[in-house]
Amino acid sequence: MPLISRHLLISGKVQGVCFRHYTRQTALDNGVVGWVRNLADGRVEALIEGEQLAVEATVNWCHTGPEWSKVDKVLVAEHAVSQEFKSFEIR
Repeated sequence: MPLISRHLLISGKVQGVCFRHYTRQTALDNGVVGWVRNLADGRVEALIEGEQLAVEATVNWCHTGPEWSKVDKVLVAEHAVSQEFKSFEIR
C-alpha cells in the first residue's frame, strides 16, 4: 500500500491535557511515523506519515483526543511523503 502524509493543526483545549503523549501512543499503535508538538498560540501541530488506513485512523483520533481535551477544529492538509522518520516523536 502506498504511503501518505498529513499535516495537522489542532485547536481547542489541546495543551496541558497530555494530547501530545496520547497522539504519540496512538500513532505508534497504528504504525505511523512523524511528530507532534505544541505551538505558542495554544494549538497542537502534527505530521503523520504511513499507510493510508493507519494515517486516517490516527487523524480521526486527533478529532477527539484524550478524554481531558476538547478539540474544536482540526485542519488537515496533504503533505509530501518524506520517509525521513523512523518513529513518532514528541517535539
